[in-house]
Amino acid sequence: MKKLIALLMVIVMVIGLTACGGSDTKSSAAPGASTEASSGKGLTKEQRAKELITVGTGPTSGIYFPIGGAFATALQNYGYKTSAEATNATGTNIQNILKKDCEIAIAMQDAVMQAYTATGAYEGKEPAKDLVALMRLWPNYVQLVTTESTGIKSVEDLRGKRVGVGAANSGVEINARMILAAYGITYNDITPDYLAYGEAIDNMKNGQCDAVFVTSGLPNATVMELGTQYNMVVVPIDGAGRDKLVSEYPYYAKSVIPANTYNNKADVEGVFVYNIMLVRKDLSNAMVYDMLEGIFENISTIKASHNAADKNIDMSFGISDIQLPLHPGAEEFWKDHGFSK
Repeated sequence: MKKLIALLMVIVMVIGLTACGGSDTKSSAAPGASTEASSGKGLTKEQRAKELITVGTGPTSGIYFPIGGAFATALQNYGYKTSAEATNATGTNIQNILKKDCEIAIAMQDAVMQAYTATGAYEGKEPAKDLVALMRLWPNYVQLVTTESTGIKSVEDLRGKRVGVGAANSGVEINARMILAAYGITYNDITPDYLAYGEAIDNMKNGQCDAVFVTSGLPNATVMELGTQYNMVVVPIDGAGRDKLVSEYPYYAKSVIPANTYNNKADVEGVFVYNIMLVRKDLSNAMVYDMLEGIFENISTIKASHNAADKNIDMSFGISDIQLPLHPGAEEFWKDHGFSK
């Protein structure tokens, strides 16, 4: 009888231990253990903390720098190690992405598409098919500024003048070259000044330059300063030349610089081209998906960096304006949020 009772007690203990050691893994994780991102498609906290994301921005005097820095902060708040790198903007950022010197970078879509197709400024080079997009950013307005004393009132008036066209092969310089060509003007018709627009505007203040191309979001602080110190004129980009430009290059769109953006009392006809965020093609789909989740979870940080970001960087704008292929991880993210190209 004692043996039978002992055997029954052993059986009860075994059953009890089996019940306590069941397969419900939710209760087995230690406090603070990592969990997957809410979508189940991203990275764990530990994986995120091991990744360094370098953001290619632009010159410290331009708009790319504060907005790119805000992207770095947003991703840092999400758990990544990050760094924001000041660069010469689009041209350098394209090369840095291709050389894997940064993980994401801001660039103007017209220059990106020329690099991708080996046309325009990139003619004769290998098509940069490793360029892929993460998301759309804000529109860059092409602004042609001068002072009243030059007498320049139209793009055609630039003939014979000294013109700041941007650093060689920069996004600004690519814009300037394409716009001039649309009006039948080549660099043989002007004296091109290959300087970043901040330096070129300084030259214009000193009488060493007649007009300057500036491509940026609105308003641009350097242009705003010029407008408060001098009788600045924002030259319209309009008429048949603009029609030809937009027809040949669909990444340009007709626009206006609204009245009172600077010292302009009325709207000024012009064009804009979107900035996009490039991302390294070799990054995993999970990491790219996760980066986008982090960006939009911390979108208020990015919006607070500049008026152009506040008005134009938001998930609701989607990806329809992006002509470059998306990274597969980005494509999956945007599809999950109701957007497709």
